[in-house]
Amino acid sequence: MSEKTTTVRLLLGDIRVPVGTQIREIIDIAGSRMRRAGISSASLRFRLYKRSIDARHKDDIKLVCSVIVESDTDVLGKLSPRILTALKAKTMTEAALTVEHGTTPSRYRPLIVGMGPAGLFCALLLAEQGYRPILIDRGDCVQDRARCVDHFCRTGALDTDSNIQFGAGGAGTFSDGKLLTRIGDARGAYVLRRLHEFGAPEDILYKAKPHVGTDVLRDVVDSMLQRISVLGGDVYYRTKMTDVTEQSDGSLRVQTNRGEFLCETLVLAIGHSARDTYQLLIQKGFMIQPKPMSIGVRIEHLQSDIDRALYGDYAGDPTLGPAEYALSDTRTDRGVYTFCMCPGGTVVAAASEQGGVVVNGMSHHARDGVNANCAVAVSVRPEDYESVDGNAALGAIAYQRAIERAAFTVGGGDYSAPIQTVGDFLSGVVQHEPSRILPTYRDGVHVRVADLSRVLPSYVTEGLRYGLRVFDGRIRGFACEDAVLSGAETRTSAPVRILRDEQCRAFGHHGIYPAGEGAGYAGGITSAAVDGIRIAQSIMAEYAPLE
Repeated sequence: MSEKTTTVRLLLGDIRVPVGTQIREIIDIAGSRMRRAGISSASLRFRLYKRSIDARHKDDIKLVCSVIVESDTDVLGKLSPRILTALKAKTMTEAALTVEHGTTPSRYRPLIVGMGPAGLFCALLLAEQGYRPILIDRGDCVQDRARCVDHFCRTGALDTDSNIQFGAGGAGTFSDGKLLTRIGDARGAYVLRRLHEFGAPEDILYKAKPHVGTDVLRDVVDSMLQRISVLGGDVYYRTKMTDVTEQSDGSLRVQTNRGEFLCETLVLAIGHSARDTYQLLIQKGFMIQPKPMSIGVRIEHLQSDIDRALYGDYAGDPTLGPAEYALSDTRTDRGVYTFCMCPGGTVVAAASEQGGVVVNGMSHHARDGVNANCAVAVSVRPEDYESVDGNAALGAIAYQRAIERAAFTVGGGDYSAPIQTVGDFLSGVVQHEPSRILPTYRDGVHVRVADLSRVLPSYVTEGLRYGLRVFDGRIRGFACEDAVLSGAETRTSAPVRILRDEQCRAFGHHGIYPAGEGAGYAGGITSAAVDGIRIAQSIMAEYAPLE
């Protein structure tokens, strides 16, 4: 009988190399480090683990890399602490995704509402484990959804069910596709591996700030949905949940605009813009509470200006790519920060309700657009909301909606976005049209120069003015007079949280699992996907696969 081999891994960190160094050269440096410690590299395998950019000194920018070293022998496991210190290395384990099947027979197939990252990854894992989930979304498939978005951009005719917020892939499909997360969950690495398996570029596995890009992400989403179908799952578009009734036998009767579904596990991966679904759940007595969020605007600069400000003479180097940033300041009673920075991207029309203007950002994988954009947002607290009919959660939704309607009115009532140059915004005047930096919202045609203080609460306006000045001290030219602001950025996160127990079930509702960003438990593509996986694991721990 052959002896089972155990792979031992080391993580070699702090490999600092010049800009332009290729992956093969980085691997060679790791091999040399091992040989200097007296360890032959002949029996070792190397792969790049992370690569980040240290641009603190613009005259000497470095790539900071780490490399995983693997061996099927015990040579790495026998290294002394002294040698590990000399190698700048530590032992590493990459946890595998654990799946446990319960013994309760499954009477019905799981029903998942929403095809964003949480719903997709939940359905994928369930399908691969033999549970044959049913996946529904109020919006369209990726291709038809893209046509709806393009039609809205050109004509202003909004489809309230299929748009940038709703449809296959969720809101993240029309974004930069950023995958950076700070939740520290081992499932995050699993998410990256699966995205790569379905067509995302390999560099998401090692870049410190991985991104996919909306053009590539659409194909990834389509491939995942095809896989779910091949494994026995069913995918229904233009299928909107309108009601759910809990039956005396523990089953759930879910009404949709296209008929009825019976299930015993219902995953609500509804996304942060499903306001009508929030209202339904509130009426049904679900425990839903308002949560903090952020409100603000999109700012646009020339990407070349940002590159020079952050990279100096290295600007334009293909190894570095377009420069990106993340800024924050919490010295006042309300924090202000940048969010969802889109290098070489565009500002997109992200409305999902009639009579409201919402802006967001989007980049293709190449990030080769002229402008850079990001949200600049100010923290908003639950005490800022006024209850509606005595309900604080409804008040949070009304707060968002009121700002979006103000943006619609100030923008002229035709889904044009109100815009203002940074110079005018800081001075409190409306005098200048965009010139050197041109807005990209709806191709720059459907915009209207306006006073953004008429759109936003005064404390948000003042917080933005403070933040712009502070951030200008960190990135030269951030608050240049001809940078362009557009509003309103209101969908940074869900305004409410659907409370759930340790098994991820909604309190008091045994078979219903709120999931992802729309439930208030995630903040981006990766963290939402992780939450969907967590939900699938919880369902499988109780129920056996379908026969």
